[in-house]
Amino acid sequence: MLETYNQEKDKPKSKRKLIIFVCDKFENYRAAFNKLFYRVAKLRFGVPIKAKRNGLKHNNNHIERYNGKIKDRTKTMRGCFDSFEGGESFMNLNHIIHNFVNPHQQLGRITPAEVAEIKLPLKRNKLLNLIKYVRGCYITKR
Repeated sequence: MLETYNQEKDKPKSKRKLIIFVCDKFENYRAAFNKLFYRVAKLRFGVPIKAKRNGLKHNNNHIERYNGKIKDRTKTMRGCFDSFEGGESFMNLNHIIHNFVNPHQQLGRITPAEVAEIKLPLKRNKLLNLIKYVRGCYITKR
């Protein structure tokens, strides 16, 4: 983000092509953006979840759904994250499961990894076989 800003900062404000954050009408998003990023990025505030239906370019319903899934999962795990590293590990595992294990309805019931043609021998029990595959790669690299 800073790299983009540094490339664009010498241009007139109206001609700058900065990274754009898109959010709904939750006021805390605007406050956080104004505190952290107001000089180096742009904010599209107040975009409804079904923005494309309303004729707008950006749509945030995918992000809202993802955030809801994370919130549902972490709500039942109160106190499980003793450190930042524990939370980071949980989120990394969540990304791996999202991309390699769970099929997506919008992708024709296949995973994003399969769409990207990442071919791993995972077969039926994808998570267990993914763990075995990664563990085997790690052991052979040592």
